[in-house]
Amino acid sequence: MSQAAVTTDPTEPFTELRSGNLGVRLAAGPDEIDAVQALRYRVFYQELGAKADSETSRTQRDKDVYDTVADHLLVVDHGLGEGLRNVVGTYRLIHRKAARRIGRFYSSSEYDIARIEAIPGRILELGRSCVDGYYRNRSVMQLLWRGIAAYVYLHKIELMFGCASLPGIDPDALAPELTYLYYNHLAPVSVRPRALPHRYVEMRRLDPDETEVRAALTRLPPLIKGYLRLGGFVGDGAVIDPQFNTTDVAVVVQTDLVTDKYIKHYQLLGRETPD
Repeated sequence: MSQAAVTTDPTEPFTELRSGNLGVRLAAGPDEIDAVQALRYRVFYQELGAKADSETSRTQRDKDVYDTVADHLLVVDHGLGEGLRNVVGTYRLIHRKAARRIGRFYSSSEYDIARIEAIPGRILELGRSCVDGYYRNRSVMQLLWRGIAAYVYLHKIELMFGCASLPGIDPDALAPELTYLYYNHLAPVSVRPRALPHRYVEMRRLDPDETEVRAALTRLPPLIKGYLRLGGFVGDGAVIDPQFNTTDVAVVVQTDLVTDKYIKHYQLLGRETPD
């Protein structure tokens, strides 16, 4: 496998990190952002049943105003050549200065994030994560996290947050997962998001003593389990998103574990990645 150097200048994007035919880097221009939006449309709308408005159906792109200020992390399969289809995974990254350009973070449409925004350090919103169905394996997710870890280090991010989704819009069907998350991973008050009053859905749906932890963990989406493995927390209250056919929870992750577990492990502190 090839090696890739990572710059330590936080004003510059990191060099692509490679693992075989796969590479992770930031989108380099409009064409690659278009490829990201096409991938998101295929996953969210064609596969997972999100409800498209007329413009989304016409363009077959998942896009919104937040895309205009975000950095778009993407995984590329170089074995597929050039073009839309070689982008097989993505994450949308919005830091504080970028959010100020449009006056808000995406999460603020679902949660009161005032406590997070009051943190004086650098914060980063994660969102719109998806991976092409053929590539949904551990190696691709690890590569995405390597990219996030490099971004976090280079930009000196202290805290990450965002909305993570569980499938479906029936909170009773998700009662074990929501109950488990509330009683075992609720964020500290100082950084705890709370669902907006008109969107608040109670997470405490079962007696915690009667909730089977192993079953609840098994049912959690891999992305949420990944946040928890990094010491992540959830906010108070779930939110139904009928457009995307999901039930969302707010997630908060302090970045020290991200940098310790990923950046040091892959020797990204200004050196080279291993084969």
